[in-house]
Amino acid sequence: MAEIPKHKVFISFHDCDSDRKFKERFAKLLDGHIVDKSVKDEDIDDTNLPVSRVRQIIRDGFIADAAVTVVLVGCCTWQRKHVDWEIGSSLRKTKKNPRCGLVGILLKCHPQYGASEIDPRLLPPKLAINLVGDEPYSNLYNWPKKQVTRRFRRWIDESFQRIEGANPIIGKDQFKENRTSECLEGWKSGPRVPRSVNAL
Repeated sequence: MAEIPKHKVFISFHDCDSDRKFKERFAKLLDGHIVDKSVKDEDIDDTNLPVSRVRQIIRDGFIADAAVTVVLVGCCTWQRKHVDWEIGSSLRKTKKNPRCGLVGILLKCHPQYGASEIDPRLLPPKLAINLVGDEPYSNLYNWPKKQVTRRFRRWIDESFQRIEGANPIIGKDQFKENRTSECLEGWKSGPRVPRSVNAL
């Protein structure tokens, strides 16, 4: 089996206690294979800044030369504005930065971990819209129960390989504030999102 190359990885996650533990575990398992360039909520003061400016700060100051963005999806990740901004920023190809590959990993704390289909309302919107179609730009996996490091590395490499193939969907809608659980009632459910692999 060919050796999986090292890639520069940006880790997008909701900075809460449960998700942070998964993020730390992810970084530890891939120590020596990635550069952790994740952003914490307090890293950017977005007070009175337009979304476009915050997105530029994320892209140029944090994501920079990353090759792949990994989104760790816990139970409340869909609510977080910075996660969605990070995904959108990483999908934009600019003069300073190339476009990133994108892969989502459902954490064990997610309410639909292990399900064959996922309600897209429980995913960050810019991840959800890139999971549909005949050639989706992204894949979504469960946090694996075995061969964890090898699977992570393979998923990252596969998402890197897709950069030159399918085109990402960036969308125009932007979070202005973090969402609340009440937002689910006002959203159009739409189709369920099939997971690409049921990783055990």
